[in-house]
Amino acid sequence: MSAIIEKVKPIIDPLVEEMGCFIVDIEYVKEGKDWFLRIYADKEGGIDLNDCAAISEKLSESLDQIHPDPFPDAYFLEVSSPGAERPLKTEADIQAAVGEYVHFDYYFPQHGEKQHEGTLLEVNGEHYLLEVRIKTATRKLEIEKKAVSKARLAIKF
Repeated sequence: MSAIIEKVKPIIDPLVEEMGCFIVDIEYVKEGKDWFLRIYADKEGGIDLNDCAAISEKLSESLDQIHPDPFPDAYFLEVSSPGAERPLKTEADIQAAVGEYVHFDYYFPQHGEKQHEGTLLEVNGEHYLLEVRIKTATRKLEIEKKAVSKARLAIKF
């Protein structure tokens, strides 16, 4: 996590929670010549455009009042939904995704593959139990937690 995110997260989290939502992810990134502070928020039943606008307005006011200013450059504030394929950043996110269709990328191969998509059946100890479809067969795979480099919800086709 960048130093800037560490400084603003304690301000962002309570304001978003006050509005009945929760933070999924925060990014501070440079794209081209512009900097962006992106807040991905959600709530039970899903977040809509009005929620995003209200959060953006509230955050903008609060971030502008931080002294000294933690942002070395001008930036654009974006508040949005994490989308249907939202990242699963924490162990709590992954635990909450039990029963959902997920995508895992790996640091090192698991069952001969660098990634899998399937239904997350269980989270236990040092492993995830994932039900995947390989050609016409359905298999249950035990995936090492330490092997997972990225996890996100996925759309099943």
